[in-house]
Amino acid sequence: MKTKNTKRMLPPLSPDRKRAIRARKRRDALRKIPFAAVTLAAGTLLYLIVPHRAPNVAVAPFIGRNFAHRGLHTPDKSIPENSLAAFDAACRKGYGSELDVQLSNDGQVFVFHDDTLDRVTGTPGVAEFLPWSELKTLRLCGTDETIPLFEDVLRTVDGRTPLIVELKSTERYPELCEKTLDLLLRSREETGLEFCVESFDPRIVAWFKKNAPLIVRGQLSAPTENLAGENPTLLRKFQSFACGNLLANVLGRPNFIAYRVGPKPFPVALCRKLGAPLVVWTSLDPKEEQTADCVIFQFYEPSPRFR
Repeated sequence: MKTKNTKRMLPPLSPDRKRAIRARKRRDALRKIPFAAVTLAAGTLLYLIVPHRAPNVAVAPFIGRNFAHRGLHTPDKSIPENSLAAFDAACRKGYGSELDVQLSNDGQVFVFHDDTLDRVTGTPGVAEFLPWSELKTLRLCGTDETIPLFEDVLRTVDGRTPLIVELKSTERYPELCEKTLDLLLRSREETGLEFCVESFDPRIVAWFKKNAPLIVRGQLSAPTENLAGENPTLLRKFQSFACGNLLANVLGRPNFIAYRVGPKPFPVALCRKLGAPLVVWTSLDPKEEQTADCVIFQFYEPSPRFR
């Protein structure tokens, strides 16, 4: 017995109708592309810049505190920057100190900021190319103070106040990192020194992530135009953009961000939201305390703590 087919037969689509359906499907697909692209871009950005949140107890010695930039040196240079006198003066007034370490060509860790010697010592030359026997004789800003060894700075500070130690960029960075860390750990054991490390060089931050993950580490940065310098190459422009926008955080996953005073890009605020304290440098005005977790200051004398 034949059953009656009750399925309703639809009329065939006209060519115009088929074209309209295909066009609508294409429009729907195109609408999804921007959303997918934005989602992918946001996810990639987050992956590149996300910091590693350190335990509160680890960053507590630095939060709400003022650190003297290169020690408590004076505008008239009677107490020069990065000198034993400057670090002692900072400790006596209760300030932490920020300082810079480099390697001499014979492997000594010394405290000095510039790549070249002329601005501070009046002597031409590249600091890391000279042996310690020559560096130690150079006077700072015409005073009796000379370039100090890092271990002598640690002995002067004697654990009285915390240190922020910037490791300068060098192709010998593994040696610099290892020797600096050894000196810091020895000082912590002997004096109870509280310290953290930072660098503009993401390779150095990454070294501490791999080899000393419990040491608080920070990524130093500044706006792209400040990092690029004059007449930058294309590669330098790219590196400055990446560092200025914290895209190199993927290498070292810093625990804090140290950024130049002034306007800051969105990634800085995002890192702070994600738990990385913001250190600002170099402050010339106490008002920076209003928008930072830690301040590196110069040429004024604020309260040692602002929280």
